[in-house]
Amino acid sequence: MRHGARNKIVGTVTSVQSDPVMSLVKFDVTEPGEMASVLTTESVQEMDLKVGDQVQLVIKAIHVLPVKE
Repeated sequence: MRHGARNKIVGTVTSVQSDPVMSLVKFDVTEPGEMASVLTTESVQEMDLKVGDQVQLVIKAIHVLPVKE
């Protein structure tokens, strides 16, 4: 997946809370310590995000976009 954001942080998924429409995914990161992202449940399912997965957190404006490679 291509993305235009330049700020990247590596994080590990620590929790996934989903309902039929939206999901809250929390990540453990070295700096600043912990971050979270709200995204569609469909996106969480498409990326197959699970607790323990390592992802890049791409920060663009007010959004934290997880990228699983």
